[in-house]
Amino acid sequence: MSKIENTIGLLEAGIRAEGLRQKAIASNIANLETPGYRRVDVKFADALINALESSGDVNLADIQAEIYHTNNTPVNSKDNDVNLETEVGQMVQNTLRHTAYIRLLNKKYQQMSLAMNMK
Repeated sequence: MSKIENTIGLLEAGIRAEGLRQKAIASNIANLETPGYRRVDVKFADALINALESSGDVNLADIQAEIYHTNNTPVNSKDNDVNLETEVGQMVQNTLRHTAYIRLLNKKYQQMSLAMNMK
């Protein structure tokens, strides 16, 4: 796999992960008042780091984000562990990462288009 294909695949995996994270955040906020609800988060960074540190070819299909229950955060008076301020902060970070991935992917496609149009 070429370096360009690898870069594009990694950026696409990041975009999918941030989309999944956005759904997890939305679920957490929707369950802000639900007794017994435990917030969910997305694991992606470890899979991405492993792929980037791999010495061989990376199967980009193996780089998948995973939803998990945190289960290590304190429970509040509503008997759940959702904190609106935390979720809004996570949403802002997620939006910034998603925007960065989209811009990088767009830039990569612009570079490819420019290279194909050169005479």
